[in-house]
Parts: sequence; structure tokens; C-alpha cells
Amino acid sequence: MELTTSDRDDTAGFYAGLFGWQVEGDRFLLNGQAVAGISRTRPETPPGWLTYLAAPDLARTAERVTQAGGRQLTWPEERHGACTAIVSDSNGALFGLWQAAGFSGAQVRGEPGTMEWSDLLTNDIRTATDFYGSVFGWSLTDEFGSREWLSEAHDSVAGLITGRYDVRWQPSFQVADTTETIDRCAGLGGRVVAGPVEMGLGSYVEMLDPQGAPFAVTAPVHRPVELSVAYNDIIGMELTYGG
Repeated sequence: MELTTSDRDDTAGFYAGLFGWQVEGDRFLLNGQAVAGISRTRPETPPGWLTYLAAPDLARTAERVTQAGGRQLTWPEERHGACTAIVSDSNGALFGLWQAAGFSGAQVRGEPGTMEWSDLLTNDIRTATDFYGSVFGWSLTDEFGSREWLSEAHDSVAGLITGRYDVRWQPSFQVADTTETIDRCAGLGGRVVAGPVEMGLGSYVEMLDPQGAPFAVTAPVHRPVELSVAYNDIIGMELTYGG
């Protein structure tokens, strides 16, 4: 994930208060480890959060993007630890291609203040399925009540959300508690645009930072689990084991 912004100082202050991030060079850090990127707004990268997708062979992946009806918006750019390019899918949703060269893009995951997920927002599911299937070999599933993109190895890599007013990729960041994060966001000058709602095993909230960049946060929902085992089943297991 990378945030492009025209007001670096104010933006950095917002995310420092919300997630505890610090800025060093072109990276957001959490406890000294990179969790996201930050850069100045350019004509080809409008303000907001940009999702990067791994591209072991960036040139070949960019070629597949254009063959599938997308566009390549920037030439490959050498950066510290990676080579990147900005492209758009066949519906116009911007995303980045990231060919790692010693830096994978995030050094810590799975804890509050780190990237949790990224969703493609679109109502044109057929076109999106054709595009991402052709470029990355992804398939779409909704087995668990929400649409998820699966890699060729059947790993969950991203989500898909319909019913929004625009077409884009939207990141989600993990937090410990969405209610607390909502209050903190408002106090820092951001605002909530949707939620909280339960999605899967988490509570999900869509927000805007003070510069208008949309993103989401999610927190696990803890539910009690009750286990019951019939007495006769236990006796039967004991007898079988003893025999």
C-alpha cells in the first residue's frame, strides 16, 4: 500500500494519531518496521491509497494488463528495493505493479496498525473476473458470504465489494477495536462513511482521512464458542481405546 498526498505533514500526523505510524523517507513505519509507503501526488497518481500487486516479471505483467484491456500509466521506476509501475484495469481502477528486489513492500502484518486486506470496489463483476483472471490467474469465490479473489494456488489474496459509487482498490488496516478507532478518527479530522458492519469474522468500517482519501479498518469480532459432547460418546471412546 502507498498513500499519495499533497500535504505530507498533515497526512503523516493523522496516521500517526490513528495507527501510531512514523514517517521515514518514503515509508510509514510501525515500531521501526515498514507498513506502507507515502509519496507526493503526481499527475499519474492522484491523491489516495494505491494498492500494489506483486509482479515477479513486471514487464511481462504490464504487457498482460494492456492485452486484457487495461492501461499502463507509468514507465517502470526503480525504487529502493523494488521496481514499480502504475496501471489500471479494464474498468479504470488504478493499482500498482511491484517487482521486489530485496524489499517486499511490508515488513510486518497481522497486528493492529498493519495492512489487513485490499478490496476491489466494482459493480462490473464479469469484466473484473475476466481481467484479473487473464493477468494474474485469479478466480472469484463467495463461499463464505463475501467475494474473495483466489490465486492459482487457491490462496485468498484480495476481496471484491459491490454497491459503491466508484471503481477503485481500497485498503483495510487492522485495529484492535473499531469503536475506539472511529472516535480517534473523528478527533483527528477524519470521518466515517460506512459501518461498522460485520463482515466474515470482523467488524468493518470505511473512513476518509482529512485529505479525503478513502480507506477501511477492520477488527476481529470475538464470539463465545460452546462445545458439548454427549456422555455416551465419551464412554464409547474410552471403551474403544481400552479395547
